[in-house]
Amino acid sequence: MKSDEELLQALRDPSCKYDAFEEIVRRYSQPLYLQIRRLVQWHDDADDVLQNTFLKAWGAIASFRGESRLSTWLYRIALNEALTFLTRTKTADSLDEAVDGAARSLQSDPYFDGDELQARLQEAISLLPPKQRVVFNMKYFDEMKYEEMSDILGTSVGALKASYHLAVKKIEAYFRERN
Repeated sequence: MKSDEELLQALRDPSCKYDAFEEIVRRYSQPLYLQIRRLVQWHDDADDVLQNTFLKAWGAIASFRGESRLSTWLYRIALNEALTFLTRTKTADSLDEAVDGAARSLQSDPYFDGDELQARLQEAISLLPPKQRVVFNMKYFDEMKYEEMSDILGTSVGALKASYHLAVKKIEAYFRERN
């Protein structure tokens, strides 16, 4: 398996550019999909956002300077695409509709196999503002360090810690209110 540096070098060679990008898609599709899926409610929407992510990456790969890791750059594109999608689509008019919509989408989604507690956690997460949702997912599920999150999101470590703390408090409050 080629390193990211080798893949980037291959992308600059017209004779193997397409093969190198196919390898990038194979390597990063699953982790990017999981990150996107935690932000958008439906599998089909996550697939669309993932496809847009790779289209944007393909269009911008020539301008990638390598100042960050390839994975960091791709995560940043994926998160921006997911946040753009969330901003463009209005999923509910009220808090109750958002909770009901999250619960229905999780229960009806063939890709979700969690138990009731997991479903309730996902409902609580779905109510967070998008930026807090991103930070919570990256820290809680992906176990990313704040420094790596800072590189991806372009936000200070202190701001990320504050966002994560607020997200945890909101999730705790959601569980207290629902018990």
